Amino acid sequence: MFLDPGHGGPDTGAVGRTTGGKTIYERDGTLPVALDTAALLRRDGYRVVLSRTAGTTVTRLRPGVDSGGVFTVADSHDDLLARVECANLAHAAVLVSIHFNGDSDPSASGAMTFYDPARSFAASSLHLARLLQADIVSALAAGGWTALDRGVHSDATADAPALSAQGAAYGHFDVLGPRMAGYVPAPSQMPGGLVEPLFITDPAQADVAAGSAGQAAIARGIAAAIDSYLGG
Repeated sequence: MFLDPGHGGPDTGAVGRTTGGKTIYERDGTLPVALDTAALLRRDGYRVVLSRTAGTTVTRLRPGVDSGGVFTVADSHDDLLARVECANLAHAAVLVSIHFNGDSDPSASGAMTFYDPARSFAASSLHLARLLQADIVSALAAGGWTALDRGVHSDATADAPALSAQGAAYGHFDVLGPRMAGYVPAPSQMPGGLVEPLFITDPAQADVAAGSAGQAAIARGIAAAIDSYLGG
């Protein structure tokens, strides 16, 4: 299977603060969750490929970007397409993209999982998404954290801002969505889900996302869901 820790490098993703006032970035929380998940799955005999294993982008940065240059909308889109290409080259059975949520309202909280209904394997993606959502919420609860279950949603209903006018016209997550000539020429070829277990703009949830225990709990939920999906 293919695990995609969202963002990386100059692409920070959502930004939040813990209850202690520490600034945290989505890119820095998704990576340890993915690494923990990979370790659990490999222990059970699965072959796991990750889009990144360090605090970098997946694509090679243009000269100067890593030293303060501008990471453009086109760069971000290219990086997302590189993740899809890696998943396809890996011939993965499933794709799980790992993110954390953010909102201008610091009281917004809870876990959400997205899938794409426009694919030929939409029923399988929905099944995977439901398993991911249920197992992540359960794993957080088992760890002592209450996570509001915000349910499974179509990626077409996500309220995340599009990277560009072309992205808005596309209307899907790049890593999950269908082909669109000139924008997503070679889409993912396997069922997939995108998880957002917590809002890091909620300080209490930022504490969980930034801590190794919370990251490990989320990883247990993701691994359990993938195991159930592939074993079922």
